[in-house]
Amino acid sequence: MPSLPDSPSGASPTDAYYRLHAKVYDATRWSFLFGREWSVKTIAALRPAHVLEAGCGTGRNLQALQKLLPTTCFWGIDSSVDMIDRANKKLGQQTNMQLIQGCYDETQVADMQTEMDVVLFSYALSMFNPGYEAAMKTAISQLRPGGSLVVVDFHDTNQSFFAKWMGVNHVRMEGHLLPLLQDLTEPVECQTHKAYGGLWRYLCYRGVKV
Repeated sequence: MPSLPDSPSGASPTDAYYRLHAKVYDATRWSFLFGREWSVKTIAALRPAHVLEAGCGTGRNLQALQKLLPTTCFWGIDSSVDMIDRANKKLGQQTNMQLIQGCYDETQVADMQTEMDVVLFSYALSMFNPGYEAAMKTAISQLRPGGSLVVVDFHDTNQSFFAKWMGVNHVRMEGHLLPLLQDLTEPVECQTHKAYGGLWRYLCYRGVKV
């Protein structure tokens, strides 16, 4: 993922964040990263041949997808060394899975030399600050015509204290992702859902490249 400015230690704030959280990520995120099961079921129903997850983290979504789509070719990319290390331990022996540590950009897309049927962002774009626009446009360039961009992520909150707290955790939730998604793709599914009685809303989106 695009990194924030380097900290004095030489690691970006997000790198330092995931170095701390990688080992407990899967055990703790179930309580607030809602909608990930929707993204897996949505992608599985499309029966795609080639799928990439940008910001794949520990590989949790890719593992679930691989079980449902054993003949699909998967790619996962993440800038965090610690998260990719966890993903490799989980998925590294799968012959239809390629994991890449690095930024998701035009250079990586050119190196892959594969048009994707699906590109997935799962709770990644809201942390690309700056960089969410570039990441979406990279995904569009990598998708085949008619391919799907699938996004599940934080959408917005009307609670200023919560927005401030999420900002401390490198998450922006200002409803800023949806307008660009709708500009770049033809919407097929677009839903927002309340979490914890409306403390925040999360977004489930699938759009098609036209």
